[in-house]
Amino acid sequence: MKIVSRIPDWNEQKHTDLLNNDWKPLKEPESLFIAICLSLPLMVINVFLAIGLMMTYTSLTLVELGVNANGVVFSIHFGLIIGLILFIIIHEFIHLVFIPNFSKSSSTLIGLTLFGGFVYTEELIGKTKFLIISLAPFIILSIVLPFILHIFGLLTTFMKVLILVNAAASSVDVLNVFLIKQVPTNAVLTSNGNKTYWKKVA
Repeated sequence: MKIVSRIPDWNEQKHTDLLNNDWKPLKEPESLFIAICLSLPLMVINVFLAIGLMMTYTSLTLVELGVNANGVVFSIHFGLIIGLILFIIIHEFIHLVFIPNFSKSSSTLIGLTLFGGFVYTEELIGKTKFLIISLAPFIILSIVLPFILHIFGLLTTFMKVLILVNAAASSVDVLNVFLIKQVPTNAVLTSNGNKTYWKKVA
């Protein structure tokens, strides 16, 4: 595993080698911006799902979310910034630990940028494992964590906000669930820069 500042560039020679070895490119958004745009409806669904589940065992008011009679009010403070950074790191670390052999893999990378974090690997990943890697941060941080915090009386307004931000930020991860439907069950995936490829296995 390596710590880097950006995802490796797409490599044309590797692309050719993969195609020559029966790998097929996954049909996916051409850029992160397009992926974010496509995932906006999923962002709304994620947030409402997290809110709905939280409201089954605790209260969640509009005031807690910064909505009052005067409109929407956001209070950005140092603690919130630190909390968001920590949640980004934890989110990406959860992706990372589900990658097979991540600690010894020279082709597995983790990084933080001004626009968030990322995990990248060229390891061969099965379809089911790929789905687990994609969804794990959303399920753990926005579904399971709030319930655990509630049990211990630690589900504060501050934590609720971070949990909902994570739910929104997980929308691109959830988009992978729909993209991966192109891939047969008996297939593995690998990456080449920002492109993903799949291949059937026996």
